[in-house]
Amino acid sequence: MIKILHTVVWGFFASCIVAIPVLGVQAQYGWAALLIGMVAIEVVILACHSWRCPLTDIAARYTGDRRANFDIYLPEWLARNNKWLFGAMYIAGILLTAGRRWLR
Repeated sequence: MIKILHTVVWGFFASCIVAIPVLGVQAQYGWAALLIGMVAIEVVILACHSWRCPLTDIAARYTGDRRANFDIYLPEWLARNNKWLFGAMYIAGILLTAGRRWLR
């Protein structure tokens, strides 16, 4: 159940990160700002937990498996590189949206 919840939460935030530059290109700056803020809250939560999702610690109580994807339904390579990949996409989305907003 924790693995399913973690996957759903990850999917929500991954979708937000992908949507940010799309909204920026469409000049939907209010919606983009809302998603940027929601993801920022998640970043603060991760930072407060040593850059680990709190659900990871809960899932760890129920298994000895420690592969990168033991707590989430993602391919292992994606689970291993998730923070770098989506972190870069998040920053790029913010920069693109902010750039378009200020150039308008």
